[in-house]
Amino acid sequence: MEKAILGLDIGGTGIKGGVLINGHLEDIRSIATPAKESKAFILETIAEFIETYLDYDLVGIGVGIPGLVDVREGIVLGLSNIPAFQHVELKKFLTERFSKPVFINNDANCFASGVHKFGVGRKFNHLVGLTLGTGIGGGIVINGHLYSGVNSAAGEWCSANYLDHNFEHYCSGKFFDKYYRSKPKALAKLALAGDPTAIRAFDEFGHHLGELIKHILYSLAPEAIILGGSIRKTYPLFKKSLWKSVSTFNYPTVIERFEILLSEMDETAIHGAVALVELENEIVSN
Repeated sequence: MEKAILGLDIGGTGIKGGVLINGHLEDIRSIATPAKESKAFILETIAEFIETYLDYDLVGIGVGIPGLVDVREGIVLGLSNIPAFQHVELKKFLTERFSKPVFINNDANCFASGVHKFGVGRKFNHLVGLTLGTGIGGGIVINGHLYSGVNSAAGEWCSANYLDHNFEHYCSGKFFDKYYRSKPKALAKLALAGDPTAIRAFDEFGHHLGELIKHILYSLAPEAIILGGSIRKTYPLFKKSLWKSVSTFNYPTVIERFEILLSEMDETAIHGAVALVELENEIVSN
């Protein structure tokens, strides 16, 4: 058997997995997350899902989690959409169960790692990955290394104050739900058909996202920001207003060397979880 790395993306509604063999992600599978069940039940569900991959010669397991993680110890500190999954020693559980190296990180950090290792971010030494979906997540790569910060909290711009709420309120699907009572995909269809209200929704969204990107530029001045998540597919609808906002950044020479790109991979979180196994020794945690 060829050696493989298993990557898992654990979310509030689904658990997805895939194996990396010779640089290619294969055998993508998914199951529903038993989000309302007990911690023990959820752990057993994860273990049984991993067991379906044991026909491969697994050399390690990487896991992405939508919440804060003690990266060194592999402890899931809390997930808002999985109530029972609080302070879970997931690394210890999986290591004892499968006798394989296990590495765990926040899913947005996995996204940033994935696009840097396997995607459009490969050519950059300094980048930020932003996932735009129901919420917004951020991951940071500095000098070619994933920077997680304390408890994988680096890049959590979603909670930073902005206007009368925070950036997530205006730069994710929550914006469309709150102010336009619709989902981005439905509004995108209307905007493409010329609906003025839908067009205005994406113009406003782009402005807000541009303000977040300026916030990131002042902090890190990365070479690129890579957009992921489902909303990235509507980028042509908010690109103009986004760049109009970004163009007001105070240091034009930084903007001259700055790019915004779209992730071309739909399974970037799994790619990133796999990259944790390959790059764990390179992670700068503090």
